Amino acid sequence: MKAAYQLIVCLGLLFLTACSQNQTNKESQMALMKTTNPAPLSTERKKNTDEVEDIKKDVSSLPELYDVAVVKGKKDTLVAYKVKHLHRFKMKSIEKSINKKLEEKYSKENFTVSSDYKIFLEAVRLNEGMKSGRLSHSKAEKRLNEIVKMTDDMK
Repeated sequence: MKAAYQLIVCLGLLFLTACSQNQTNKESQMALMKTTNPAPLSTERKKNTDEVEDIKKDVSSLPELYDVAVVKGKKDTLVAYKVKHLHRFKMKSIEKSINKKLEEKYSKENFTVSSDYKIFLEAVRLNEGMKSGRLSHSKAEKRLNEIVKMTDDMK
């Protein structure tokens, strides 16, 4: 009889553990699907907001993407994006089309393009730091260079 109770308790704990893990997976999946839509940002003192906004519009026009973050610095322009779930199998071709589109229209710019979620989050944090005033232009430029270096290290 004692073994039966132990078996029931173990099965109950196993069931509760399985249910709670399934619930947290759903929540984390939804966090990846949310759109933050950060405003395009320039770390330079003289702001070229028109050009940065045009870059964001051009990249956002691709139907496979649902969220784009653009940060323009003195030397580099970071374009981080999130791909819709059903299009994740075509990541290489999506990145190639983004690079081609940007190089054709903005040939003088040096672009760093990334679909990595961590890079996207860093770009959003940089954007929030600039908007809140916690980061000066020089610190934002330094942070942008660190993010670009991170993307180079990942390749």
